Amino acid sequence: MTAIQRGSDTEGQPNKITRNGLFKKYISQAGGRVKIMQTKKSEVLIQPSAAEKNLGALFEKTFGGKIESFNSLKGDGSSRIIFRIKNSDKSAIGVFGPDKLENAAFLEFSRHFKEMNFPVPEIYAEDRAKNIYLEEDFGDITLFNHLNSVRTSYDFPQNAVKAYCKAIEWLPKFQTEGKKLNYKYCYPRRSFDKQSIMWDLNYFKYYFLRLSGTEFNEQKLENDFEIFSDFLLKAESDFFLYRDFQSRNIMLKGGKPFFIDYQGGRKGALQYDIASLLYDGKADIPPDSRKEFLNHYLDALGSIVKIDKTEFIRYYNPFAYIRIMQAMGAYGLRGFYEKKTLFLQSIPYAVRNIEYLLHNTEMPVKVPELMKVFKRIAVSSYLRQFGDTHLRLTIRLQSFSFRNGVPSDEKGHGGGYIFDCRALPNPGRVKKYARMTGKDAEIIKFFESESAIEKFIDNACALIRQSIENYQKRNFTDLMVSFGCTGGRHRSVYCCERVKKIIESEYKVKIEISHREIRI
Repeated sequence: MTAIQRGSDTEGQPNKITRNGLFKKYISQAGGRVKIMQTKKSEVLIQPSAAEKNLGALFEKTFGGKIESFNSLKGDGSSRIIFRIKNSDKSAIGVFGPDKLENAAFLEFSRHFKEMNFPVPEIYAEDRAKNIYLEEDFGDITLFNHLNSVRTSYDFPQNAVKAYCKAIEWLPKFQTEGKKLNYKYCYPRRSFDKQSIMWDLNYFKYYFLRLSGTEFNEQKLENDFEIFSDFLLKAESDFFLYRDFQSRNIMLKGGKPFFIDYQGGRKGALQYDIASLLYDGKADIPPDSRKEFLNHYLDALGSIVKIDKTEFIRYYNPFAYIRIMQAMGAYGLRGFYEKKTLFLQSIPYAVRNIEYLLHNTEMPVKVPELMKVFKRIAVSSYLRQFGDTHLRLTIRLQSFSFRNGVPSDEKGHGGGYIFDCRALPNPGRVKKYARMTGKDAEIIKFFESESAIEKFIDNACALIRQSIENYQKRNFTDLMVSFGCTGGRHRSVYCCERVKKIIESEYKVKIEISHREIRI
């Protein structure tokens, strides 16, 4: 049996919320029957076995010939039931979707985009009364599969960069040309409006924060949600918002991208979709690559519509936050509540994405309780240890002068080490060495003849190793180590450089080094 991941792992949350903090569960599967717990006009009662029979009949009616294979495809984050159906001449994807309105959105959007020659599946046949349809089969390889197959380290391989760039180039076309859609088919809302945003925020609050045990003041958080949502709604939003533009919803065939699962699309802001792709948890895109992809997107977008990049970025980071929160709500629903442990494995990546935003961006509006929640998530050992996840640790080495003060930890952890090198032999007292630094060959030779230096570095490394190994086990991603001396030119610089070489030779970590006083 062939199985691929189709459908979002972050979409599909119920739309109503109870005051006890849990969403009503509309659909559950038991005994081979789809049971509707709470019916609406958009829901019907059909057995999966009947759906398979109906799809088989629709396939034979459409293509003729005898069906040779009928395989179930994996779609963990969706209530749809998906199959690959083949005869000797044709392969198609057969879908049973329990929600008529969601089916209508996908079918109408697909026809619209196909008429515009966009790389979306052709709809071969449909029977809306039976909640089934047949669509084009793009194969088994998603952008996420491709990334994992070519990636051998934390760094982003060049052939994956090319695949991402090709996909990104299509996004502005969907967003701008999608404006011509008939938005009456959008489901559950025509736009990413106040109601939609509040659904996502409460989804995060009740399914992730509550179930993970993350502390928050509910009234203060609700107040911040109001402020935060009002800010997001100020972004220009007369575009098609794909809603779930992420690596598992982009298929690769013949080196070209093809797009699926846009049935949650609606009118909205540009920033949401590119943030969805670049902060896609398990894709684990490094910050430098993320910046490169964002610039590539802005260039592609700028060739279609005029944009103010500064204004775009002002809203981009908050939209990244809400996308991550929506995803974490899904991880909580599927993982904590439904006990699907696969979804819990994505939590450490989401935690690191929040940590990155906290340390590298500024929130344009004051939402103090929400920021407290993010900080609690970022420092949580518990949330970093789900699954067999190994996040890359960054060691930040820095030299400094005590005359100018001890360096602050701009990442906000308050941990790590500050080593005082002032008890070590000081070449700065020798006139010919005064203007040199710990990176110069003569200074290095001076220190290599001093046994006190080697002993000091051995002791420092012993402590640093202990933290590295502990941090790696706990999936912490940042450790700050500073070396200070009187002038910040000789002893501290040399110690930084020596420790860098030692740590690089022993651990698979990223090392960032800076020398505050000499600016190199």
